[in-house]
Amino acid sequence: MFTAYINAAMKKAHYEILPNNEGYFGKIKDLQGVWANADSLEACREELKEVLEEWILLGIKMGHTIPIINGIDLNVKEIV
Repeated sequence: MFTAYINAAMKKAHYEILPNNEGYFGKIKDLQGVWANADSLEACREELKEVLEEWILLGIKMGHTIPIINGIDLNVKEIV
């Protein structure tokens, strides 16, 4: 489920070429704080994926609500 969520989120990524040959910038819409920049597009994708993984794990640890993407819900449910 974790891998499926990451793959679905990465499909929503948007990349831009930075001015003056400064590299690439990538972000994932609706996931606040998930962004990366690097010298090449491939390096930017890899960095963005790492940021996303850390963002998810930290969010779960801190009890934040993780947005549902393509029906994939990573939020911890309390069992009563």
